Amino acid sequence: MALEEKERIIIPDENGDEHLFEVLFTFDVDETEQSYIAVVPAEQAEEEEVEVYAFRYEEQENEDFTLYPIDSDEEWSMVEEMLNTLAEEE
Repeated sequence: MALEEKERIIIPDENGDEHLFEVLFTFDVDETEQSYIAVVPAEQAEEEEVEVYAFRYEEQENEDFTLYPIDSDEEWSMVEEMLNTLAEEE
């Protein structure tokens, strides 16, 4: 599902420093019952070329969610395909 409004989230790095990201989109894969999120650093969101970060996520009962790194090539291919599809639509 592509988001219409600019949703922002804070993600801590490995040192515990917090960084603001703008959510590009989220999507679910029915076959695996996994959810994914793609984000860009908020300070780069309006630039021509930005680094996109993608994570698998799980929603928690308290409306928070936990991010997990994407480890497999299969998952990366799926996320890249979604990014390419959205880029073509714009």
